[in-house]
Amino acid sequence: MRLAALRKKLVRRAVPDHSQALRRTFQLAFLLLNVWIGGAFYFWVRHLENGTHDRTTLRPAGVEGWLPIAGLMNLKYWVTTGHTPGTHPAAMFLLVSFMAISFLFRKAFCSWLCPVGTLSEYLWRAGQQILRRNFQLPRWLDLPLRSLKYLLLAFFVWAVANMSAGAIEQFMRSPYGAIADVRMLNFFRYLGETAVIVLAVLVLASVLVQNFWCRYLCPYGALLGLTSLAGPLRIRRTAAACIDCAKCAKVCPSMLPVDKLVTIKSAECTGCLECVAVCPSEGALQLALPPWTRSPNNGRLPAWAMAAGIAVLFFGIVGYAKTAGYWNGDVPDYVYRQLVPHANEIDHPVE
Repeated sequence: MRLAALRKKLVRRAVPDHSQALRRTFQLAFLLLNVWIGGAFYFWVRHLENGTHDRTTLRPAGVEGWLPIAGLMNLKYWVTTGHTPGTHPAAMFLLVSFMAISFLFRKAFCSWLCPVGTLSEYLWRAGQQILRRNFQLPRWLDLPLRSLKYLLLAFFVWAVANMSAGAIEQFMRSPYGAIADVRMLNFFRYLGETAVIVLAVLVLASVLVQNFWCRYLCPYGALLGLTSLAGPLRIRRTAAACIDCAKCAKVCPSMLPVDKLVTIKSAECTGCLECVAVCPSEGALQLALPPWTRSPNNGRLPAWAMAAGIAVLFFGIVGYAKTAGYWNGDVPDYVYRQLVPHANEIDHPVE
């Protein structure tokens, strides 16, 4: 027994793992992309509010990535009618790209691309540096809180499912639907006292508890997590190579018992590969296809291949939408000039 344990300990990783440097590069690049899009959108809105809009100041359609409900509504519209929606079509294409990424590479959007996920990760890491630890909620509280994001998702799915294609088009064509992105921006531009308090609580909670928003409240993450359950890739542990150090479980941001399982099937797994990166034993832990696929290299997917796949799916789907002429909506400029300066005065359409 001791000899077998000693042999296990002698099997060390031969090649350094660079997955986390690669993942953080993606996080930073996508965060900067969103900052650029947000800045361009802000100046577009300000020009319209000041009446100085010209053809050189363009609305960046990528801002619709922050409208996941519009993306879900447009996805249903496209599936039921076969027609690409004319209002906020980029929201649908971005949602499809993120779902495709989640299907093939676990919930990787959350840990590789999502700006909120990136900020959340740096907040809890700051908490670790300042307090020397993060806090873990007791199981009796953690489980019901985790269900909140699925309940929120269920509500949005139920609401969209009960809308006909005609109702979706009518909503999107309404003044309220057309400038939903402007209203979202104005929410952050003119934060009320209650909103400031809520955001402050969420930031503090994210410092104390790992990925507080993502773990308990994000319906977008819930949707992508459920999508990932149908995908082929899983974190897989080879018991014969495992040295039972439990490092993988300690670093898992989703608090999954990686060291106790053979296959990680949870919808909470974000494909961050932190467990794989920290594992000191060669071949003990890897992101891989099911054993029955009989793939080369035991179905193992290296981090660079995962990164390449994420990039191909994102740029491929967005590129297709742009080259096919579906990326930008068909809302005329004169409509934006009329609506944007009065965005906060426009009420939700009543059915």
